Amino acid sequence: MQNGKPNILYILADDLGWGDVRFHGSPIRTPNLDQLAETGVELDRHHVCPMCTPTRASILTGYYPGRFGKHATSPANLPVLPEKFPTLASMLKAGGYDTGLFGKWHLGSKAEWGPNHYGFDYSYGSLAGGVDPYNHCYKKGEYCVTWHRNHELIEERGHVTDLIADEAVRWIENRENPWFCYVPFTAVHIPVKAPFDWLELYEYEKYDSDPKRDRSFKKYAAYASQMDHAIGSLMESLERTGQRENTVIVFASDNGAISGTPLHASDMYPGWQEEYPRLGSNGPLRGQKCQLYDGGVRTPTIVNWHSQLDPGKRTQAVCATDWTPTLAHLAGCMPEKAGELDGKDVWDLIANGKESDHDRAMYWNFKEYDFGAYRNQWKLIAQRGFAPDQLELYNLDEDPQENRNLVHDKPDIRDQLLEVIHEERKKDDIHKRKDVNY
Repeated sequence: MQNGKPNILYILADDLGWGDVRFHGSPIRTPNLDQLAETGVELDRHHVCPMCTPTRASILTGYYPGRFGKHATSPANLPVLPEKFPTLASMLKAGGYDTGLFGKWHLGSKAEWGPNHYGFDYSYGSLAGGVDPYNHCYKKGEYCVTWHRNHELIEERGHVTDLIADEAVRWIENRENPWFCYVPFTAVHIPVKAPFDWLELYEYEKYDSDPKRDRSFKKYAAYASQMDHAIGSLMESLERTGQRENTVIVFASDNGAISGTPLHASDMYPGWQEEYPRLGSNGPLRGQKCQLYDGGVRTPTIVNWHSQLDPGKRTQAVCATDWTPTLAHLAGCMPEKAGELDGKDVWDLIANGKESDHDRAMYWNFKEYDFGAYRNQWKLIAQRGFAPDQLELYNLDEDPQENRNLVHDKPDIRDQLLEVIHEERKKDDIHKRKDVNY
């Protein structure tokens, strides 16, 4: 470790579901993730937001996304973070780290709102959201042309997954200081396209009796396996440069998978597109992306540090806001105002299995339309407002598939969690930019 500080590699998949990794029983081949899970710590109840921008805001700031305004609770091309707002990257940079982002930013889709203004020394990939894997364009419109290097728009040939991994490897292998490398892949977000070599891996398999669904899932599986291979190339780079034992590796997904998408969703992207009637799986969890059921907000998550962490599984709930205080503290870069963050330092749980703060509550604000709270084993979902017939209460210890709504059986717990939501809502918008009228 340079200067006694560990390197930090944070890998984020896009729309990869709970049931899309082999170590959760998927037919998709994910050998590198399986190896990281087998030799690392799996966070069994890692909760995120049900869409991309809010999760990314939480990871990099330690705050719930609603603190930055309504637009931050859904996919946002408008700027999310106020100018010079502290991020995990800026904290680590102030502590002597080199910082790089490789992949999808989606916290403001213009260069003046990009990652280099928020603590990243180097950035590469999409300023906006997911892109077509070959033409590297976002959805048609103002933010379509988005592929950049350090905020300069560029044109390149190649598949987006390979380009992201290759750029990150080159950057890692040229560091002399401790580093923070954030790799938010655009896989497996639509459009789903994988090179022939990866499609060939699944050519003789059959997953669905419907030929269109079977073909669609094979493409999705190939796309996921290609990303897994790219993750393997990052691991090889660490081994090759003697940095493996000095590097904390985190892997997660930004939200749950979607089960399929029609043509009118995928053809928002330039180029030839198609429908995808079968995509990812969150099984056995209920729900998917854009929903507050666990299928939308609970993702496969691994922490691996070859020389420091013993393999194991942690079952206490943690959330995306916890990464900023946890990793900043681990690197000795905790800010003075860390106590104001919504996230908690959970390194003792990760490293030692030490559970604490059992009464801690977690909060969701999704588009100021759906709200949720989670404390101990209880989870309350308030859909489309707070009408009594729109409330759902689940005991996740006894009912992880969220099949039995106990909202009328446990009115005291329902009211306690409603109070959590109402109190947290009072703190939303406190960091909203003054130039965003949304």
